[in-house]
Amino acid sequence: MSRTVIKSGQNLPEIQADLSDVVSKILQEVQKRGDPALHDYTLQFDRVERTQPMVSVEEKESAWKEVDDQVKQDLEFAAGNIRAFAEKQKTALVEVEGEILPGVTVGHRLIPVAAVGLYIPGGRYPLPSTALMGAIPAKIAGVKRVIACTPPDPYTGKVNPYSMVAMQVAEVDEIYCVGGVQAIGAMAYGTKSIPPVDMIVGPGNVYVTEAKRQLYGKVGIDMLAGPSEMLIVADESADPVWVAADLWAVAEHDPRAKAILISTSPTLIQRVEEEMAHQLPNLSTAEIAQRSWRDNGWVYLVSNLAEATELANEIAPEHLELHTKDWRSTWREFTNYGSLFLGAEAPRAFGDYTSGSNHILPTMRTARMQGGLWVGAFIKIVTYQWMTTAGAAILAPVTERFAQLEGLVGHAFSAALRKQ
Repeated sequence: MSRTVIKSGQNLPEIQADLSDVVSKILQEVQKRGDPALHDYTLQFDRVERTQPMVSVEEKESAWKEVDDQVKQDLEFAAGNIRAFAEKQKTALVEVEGEILPGVTVGHRLIPVAAVGLYIPGGRYPLPSTALMGAIPAKIAGVKRVIACTPPDPYTGKVNPYSMVAMQVAEVDEIYCVGGVQAIGAMAYGTKSIPPVDMIVGPGNVYVTEAKRQLYGKVGIDMLAGPSEMLIVADESADPVWVAADLWAVAEHDPRAKAILISTSPTLIQRVEEEMAHQLPNLSTAEIAQRSWRDNGWVYLVSNLAEATELANEIAPEHLELHTKDWRSTWREFTNYGSLFLGAEAPRAFGDYTSGSNHILPTMRTARMQGGLWVGAFIKIVTYQWMTTAGAAILAPVTERFAQLEGLVGHAFSAALRKQ
């Protein structure tokens, strides 16, 4: 492949060596001490003293009054689109049953996970959209109990009102004002105030991600997500203003976010870089965005779109935008991405909020082997089978021989009993 690196980012900084030990200690304390540990860590990390982790009815009502009507309408609009898409996705999941040999019937059932915990970050910005993206597909899947944990605002000691209203719009059953590793531990182990769940979903910082990693197996998780990523493939037809804006839209997320441009046109690359310099002073997030682009931004010049496709599939980004003239004839050749945005009219920002697809997506090249969060993630596909006497007689001798081959004599005897 012929590729020229016009701008190279640095490797993401190494996570501190003691991260695993720090997370492990917090989880052990939550498992051992329960609610008192949640209280102590909330005071230590968030500088908030809270007697009860569960959000009260009064707090919910107060947040609902505090948020203006336009925000509520926007949340309802986004929720409606997310709900509609999740319902369409669910139609792809069907129970099956059929006879594969005379007297041998197999099938599978669709069983929703019983209880799901959603983590909604606080941090740099409130993320009410994450409440919609995590809770709504779970509800459409049929999950009976959906809870959410989110850290307190350090100034008010309460849940961010926008996130609070979003959780209510998404029909979250229980809301807890607790964040960080301690929240993940509480949802996994359970405390006196927070009954445990079966699955934890939602993004978070490196500590939250490490907690999910350590607890996988105790609970299910959606994925281990890293900093946000976006790759744009653009040819000479692309609008440099739009491309620049979309690159800044990912760079402003986090200093470790990764924005990547692959283009067949050196002229476009130059114009995009000029436009990015022009747009930067107008961003209130300029400090973060500029640092992200400086440290982690990449620009590639390739000979043709076939090379761009190959490189994009190798990078396997979280978000992939195609700003190309003939994207309708080539888009299916792109196979490794979390979510795909086709044409200049479909920016990644729409997917983050309002188009209905989910924004909880695989990062760090894990898009090579998994997709993003969706309604099916909350549904277990479990198999069953039954046999008639005649069906069992067909399977028994072959099963007996397999078991003998593997030295499992009990299996062989069990199968042999069914030969007659």
